[in-house]
Amino acid sequence: MINNEEFQDEIGNNHISTNAKNPVRDDAFAITDDEKIEKIKKDVESILLTLGMDLTDDSMKGTPNRVAKMFVKEIFGGLNPDKKPKASTFENNYKYGEMLVEKNITLYSTCEHHLLPIIGRAHVAYISSGRVIGLSKMNRIVEHFAKRPQVQERLTMQIVQELQEALGTEDVACVIDAKHLCVNSRGIKDIESSTVTSEFGGKFKDAQIKREFLDYIKLETKF
Repeated sequence: MINNEEFQDEIGNNHISTNAKNPVRDDAFAITDDEKIEKIKKDVESILLTLGMDLTDDSMKGTPNRVAKMFVKEIFGGLNPDKKPKASTFENNYKYGEMLVEKNITLYSTCEHHLLPIIGRAHVAYISSGRVIGLSKMNRIVEHFAKRPQVQERLTMQIVQELQEALGTEDVACVIDAKHLCVNSRGIKDIESSTVTSEFGGKFKDAQIKREFLDYIKLETKF
């Protein structure tokens, strides 16, 4: 019979998500960012000391503080709902009714199972039903949801759902092609493989429209 620790390892090593939403506690923002940085700084210092690192060395002295600030303000900054970009939309006055595709959006995220980088490209598209969104806002939405401990399937869905809500249409699609360093640099150590996920809403479920979108992006992603 598999024990709980083995089960948790099985979930993590096979990169299986057990939650459709990011598993964030209700009290996640009960303390300030500065307080979080101080607590994480001490935790990182403890980890490095346990590993045997000399934190009096000039190269290492600032590492705990740098890592803590990076966690809170950068790579996990998307956990904070106050940092979600305002997805301003506008009337589609020029009546553009075809597909709009923003491809090759650079994506940096972090695998929630091993806290190692996910690096790739997101390709996003929508068909206006009366509203349009600024192109840079699409990039910012991808960046916001990527900046948290993630699984790629969830990230793909969150990007589509956010754009659907902002644009007031189901006609949104997203494909992500990314390398996971938890696969490429540890475990199986397969440096060539990448992971592709997709979410198609509304008209993008139609085979012809889906194929048009996929033809646009061609999935010739370079890393």
